[in-house]
Amino acid sequence: MKYTTLPNTDIKVSKICLGSMTWGEQNTEAEGHAQMDYALERGVNFIDTAEMYSVPGNPKTQGSTESIIGTWLAKNNNRDQVVLASKITGPLRFFEHIRKNLNFSKEALNDALTKSLKRLQTDYLDLYQLHWPERGVNVFGVRDYTHNAEWEDNIAQVLEALESFVKEGKIRQIGLSNETLGV
Repeated sequence: MKYTTLPNTDIKVSKICLGSMTWGEQNTEAEGHAQMDYALERGVNFIDTAEMYSVPGNPKTQGSTESIIGTWLAKNNNRDQVVLASKITGPLRFFEHIRKNLNFSKEALNDALTKSLKRLQTDYLDLYQLHWPERGVNVFGVRDYTHNAEWEDNIAQVLEALESFVKEGKIRQIGLSNETLGV
């Protein structure tokens, strides 16, 4: 397996990252555990998940992949062998079952992170990412997108909130997932 270091960190990750978005919907817990065993045995140390998984998102399976990873980590007692990444869900259509306010306020970040850590049965994440931007952007499946520029730039507050979780030891590094180019 080839490895690289996440830029500007000391976190060494396999160049292959194991995605988990189908566990709990298309794949069972046993299948998820088997996939993680297979990956780890072959040197894959990087596992990605998100609070919104499994997909397609729905209230019955929301958080299921994190729970499956959590039971695997608890069963194998191997948290130190895994680089674990998860994501907080940003504003998306039809995901209000996750949180009333799908934003990146300190309260929403704390709620999402606390629940993810509980499901994952760990006290920290190596990488915690914002999943989709808060501002209006074109998303999958939308034709004839019209940009609405009504968004107050709050990135400094979001970064301050995330930094507080880094200082608490709940997050090692922060990141951004599914961002788009500006209009």
